[in-house]
Order: sequence, then structure tokens, then C-alpha cells
Amino acid sequence: MWYNNILETIGNTPLVKMHKTVAGVPGTILAKVETFNPGNSIKDRMAVQMVEDAEKEGLLKPGGTIIEATSGNTGMGLALAAIVKGYRLICTMPDKQSKEKMDILRAVGAEVIVTPTNVEADGPRSYYSVAKKLNEDIPNSFYPNQYDNPSNPKAHYATTGPEIWKQTEGKITHLVVGVGTGGTVSGTAKYLKEKNPDIKIWGVDTYGSVFKKFHETGEFDQNEIYSYLTEGIGEDILPKNVDFSLIDHFEKVTDKDGMLMTRRLAREEGLFLGNSAGSAVAAVQQLKQKLSKDDVVVVIMHDSGSRYVGKIFNDDWMRQRGFLDREKAIEILNGKDTKFISINKNATIGETAEKMTKNNVSQLPVMDKGRMIGSISDKDLFNSILHQPNCKTHSINGIMRAPFPEVDANTTTEELAQIIGNESSAVVVTQKNGALGIITRHDIISALSK
Repeated sequence: MWYNNILETIGNTPLVKMHKTVAGVPGTILAKVETFNPGNSIKDRMAVQMVEDAEKEGLLKPGGTIIEATSGNTGMGLALAAIVKGYRLICTMPDKQSKEKMDILRAVGAEVIVTPTNVEADGPRSYYSVAKKLNEDIPNSFYPNQYDNPSNPKAHYATTGPEIWKQTEGKITHLVVGVGTGGTVSGTAKYLKEKNPDIKIWGVDTYGSVFKKFHETGEFDQNEIYSYLTEGIGEDILPKNVDFSLIDHFEKVTDKDGMLMTRRLAREEGLFLGNSAGSAVAAVQQLKQKLSKDDVVVVIMHDSGSRYVGKIFNDDWMRQRGFLDREKAIEILNGKDTKFISINKNATIGETAEKMTKNNVSQLPVMDKGRMIGSISDKDLFNSILHQPNCKTHSINGIMRAPFPEVDANTTTEELAQIIGNESSAVVVTQKNGALGIITRHDIISALSK
């Protein structure tokens, strides 16, 4: 069997049980892994639906141009449809979106126009407004407007909902979805609630978005809106496709918690997913007290981690935003080739110099019966040998300095930097069973400059 084109491979994505990332959460937690779609996201479903419905309604004619405001994934689905059907595609994107998303869209033939993130939604420079203006200026063009287009939820009512119901044999009790345009949550929820009104729908929101407060109070609060880094969920507008009556609860997740969980999904579950997936699983953890052992929870995993390699999966990017702690002492030691090396208090200056040279180290703890009683550095040896050329047989006791400060394995690089000053060139990392290793000023510089 073969398919006539790539669009025919959309849908029928698998459900995968999660384990480590949902430890302590009652019930069965299942990931609906939408990265198996050809465009690697759930947006393939509704992108093709919007195009095909527009063709039927005469809104999109042969040789036409599709223009859409997108965070990237809808653009990818539209690009696949444009390739197969022969349309031109222009995507407007806010500049907070990852470079990978922009590069991938260009790779499949889309024209990408990047707009500022920190502007009013209805301002002329927003990615919504730029898309609308292009639609007005370019003849034979079609602006799908995924936020308000009924074809968006229609696609999920027709495909995503039925798939989940069938795959869980009707046992699903909760659906957890990151909410952006609203199409996924509204279409899927409508189908599932028609099958079983008791199924709970939990929408995942982010701080800086208006959804949660509007859902709970009916108030569109401008003060709720501020810039955030999470991609794909949350909005500063109220899309028509968000059917708030179908959503039982909104849970907000911080940028940091969502991104750290996204990294855990890759490392602990083998699920290389995007930002919204991490936020959704973090929401499940935050709401675990509302679940029981008999519940069957389906979490929509919208897109692939390949869109976020330069951001969420980049340690430097994460550290710069305070989402990753600086390295700890044990991590610095694990990155070094040398083990803990020391010198006995009865050693001579010559023996000490030989040991430093052999092991390529610049300082050594001085030990007596397993206890650190002092320290010695290459500077100390240099000064002694320079002024007393015949001192190699002398004991190191005469030039020994105070012991290096001792720290535990969880001391951070910032704390280490404060401890290592002009009077001490190194620290010794210890645990209950004894010393683990030595960290020098140079090691701290290397760690802090990463």
C-alpha cells in the first residue's frame, strides 16, 4: 500500500504511556504524540482542513497565495498543503519564535516575515495585522486566520477526538491540552463530551496570557498581558475558536516549569517534544491531587523538539534566562579527568614538585592520616626552590599553607566563586566517605564562562 501524497499520512498518531515524568500522579497518563504527523505537529490536521474547505467555498483558487499569522506549526501544515496543491505561502511570525521554526518554514518553500512580539495585538506591526494587510494587498490571496476559522476545530472534531476515543476504548476521563488558537481543545472536547459528558477538559495556559482569568471571571484583563517565552500556548486575544464552555479548568504553568519538563520528557521518556508538551505535563503534575488511580488522562503533545533545539535544549540559552542552575561542584568534578590527588605531610619539596608535574596539577592538599591539615601550591614550591636551590630534600611542613576550604558536592559555581578568593586558590569537595576531588580557580572560570 502507498499514499498518493504526503497529506494522506496525516492523523492516526499513537498514544504512549508516560512513566518517570508523571511519577506520583495517580491514574494512567497517556501522551497523544502528534509529532508522527508529516509536519511533526498536530497543526497539520487543521491546516489541510482550512485549505480544503476554502477551496470548496471558492475562497482559494488555483495559483493563489495563502497568507497566515503563525507561531510556526500551522505554517508547516499549510506549507505541505501548498506544495501538494500548488499555492504560494507567506507566513508572518513574532520574533519570539525559535529560529528553527523559521528555517524549517523557509526550507519547505514558505516566505517568512518576522514581526515584533512586544506590540499590541491590534497594532499595525503585530503578526496578525501584517497578515491581514498582505491579504488586502495581494490579489487572489486567502487568509485562513486559524484563530477564528471554524475549520480549525472541525478538523479535531473529525479526527483527533475519534482517535482518542477509539484508542482508549472510551475509558478516557481527562483531556489535557495547551490552548492557543483553541481549535484543538474545542474540536476534540466537543467530540469527547458528546460521547461522555463527564470527561474533564483541562486547558493549559501560561503566565502573560488572558485565558485563565477570562474563563473564571468573564473579564478580559489587559493587566494580565505581558511578554512570555512559552511558545504555542496562551494568547493576548480571545480567538473565536476557544469554546470556553467546553473547558472545565485552566491551569497556568510558568515558562521555567514548562521548559524544564520539556527537557525531562526527552531524557526520561524518549519523547523529543516542544514547549507546549512540557507545559501540559507540568500542569498534570500541578493538578495530580484532582486525579485518582482509575483515571485515564490523555495529554496532547503538539509538536517536535526539533523546533526548539536553539532554545529549550540549549543550556546556554536556558541559563541566561535563569531556567537552569549553574553547575554544581559534583558536575564540575565529573567533567575533569583528574581524580583526588594529595600529598602526605612527610613528603619533601622535591617529591611534591615531582607529583605535581606528573599529574599536571598546580596545588595539592596536604594529608595526615586521612585528614587534610594543609595545602601547597606550585607558587609555594617555585618561591622555595628559587631562593634555596638545595631545598628539595626539605620537608613541605615549612612552606605548607592553611588547608583548602571544604565544600559539599551540591555547592553551586556562584558559591564556589565566593569561597575561592585571593587567599585560597582551590576548594576540596567532600562527602561523608571522604574527599571527592579538588576544584581550582581555573575550573570556576571555565564553569562560569559557559
